[in-house]
Amino acid sequence: MKYNRLGCTDMMVSQLGFGGSAFGSPQVVSEEASKTLRLALDNGVNYIDTAPWYGFGKAEFVLGKVLSSVPRTSYYVGTKVGRYQPETKNMFDFSAEKTIWSVDESLRKIGCGYFDIIQVHDIEFAESLDVIVHETLPALQKVKKAGKARYIGITGYQLDVLETLIERSKVKIDTVLSYCRCCLHDTSLLDVVPRLKARGIGVIDAAGVGMGLYAYPEALPTWHPAPSSIRDACKRADVFCRENGVNLSKLAVYFNLNQEGADTHLIGCSEAQVMQENLNVCINGLNSKEKKVLDDITKIYFKPLVMRNWEGIELKKYWRKMNQV
Repeated sequence: MKYNRLGCTDMMVSQLGFGGSAFGSPQVVSEEASKTLRLALDNGVNYIDTAPWYGFGKAEFVLGKVLSSVPRTSYYVGTKVGRYQPETKNMFDFSAEKTIWSVDESLRKIGCGYFDIIQVHDIEFAESLDVIVHETLPALQKVKKAGKARYIGITGYQLDVLETLIERSKVKIDTVLSYCRCCLHDTSLLDVVPRLKARGIGVIDAAGVGMGLYAYPEALPTWHPAPSSIRDACKRADVFCRENGVNLSKLAVYFNLNQEGADTHLIGCSEAQVMQENLNVCINGLNSKEKKVLDDITKIYFKPLVMRNWEGIELKKYWRKMNQV
């Protein structure tokens, strides 16, 4: 396992990080979750990501049960504040009061004593960045001073908004997390990395398999925001891979893990078999045939894409619902 220093922090994080969102699924079984995470930790994975939003509290609860018998010194863990419930009117709350409450609630559920990173979740959904600048981040600074977290981060899909907040913040931002921006269909995170690194900010990449785009392109959940052009490219690439006896998801994981710039790449799973497959890719890479197919699908299906992201789609949907409320 390779390790990188996360920005200017003292954290040496594993190339493959553990995405804890899958622990929030209704289908998750605690025994399997425990087996999966322990397999990851035993093979060198040392950074765990979670959030109150994942399973609306379930992911943190399940993670806490698993970590209760794991030495605190054997892992880093980061959670988030700001995004909470499925109901539109209760989904986001970036107020200082809610932020402080959320940290304490997450500590209670996970029982880890302190967080290595506490992050503001999906900042682009704030009605204005002013509330994050003047309430959320100062509240997290208090959390840090109280010893409940060591570093402060921000997360989001829209890279320009992340950079804008960094420029405006009077609170030191140690890490940035973005998702689905270092994938086969979209590598725009790599354009931002040099500017973040110049500021000493650690870069966390998440959702290298596109929130299921490459794992099950024919059966994406209804909430997935990817436009039809990206979905179709993934479907065609999947057919091409299967015709050549290759797994598209495996190729996507390899591609993601081997993009230089991010300090750690979070990939979520709740099944030990999937974790073992991801570890195998991380440690052993691809064979020559798989590399050839990866090169083929990149050239044939993904490089020709004009629309490479879904910026604004989720935001418009959210604010349309909020206006109705």
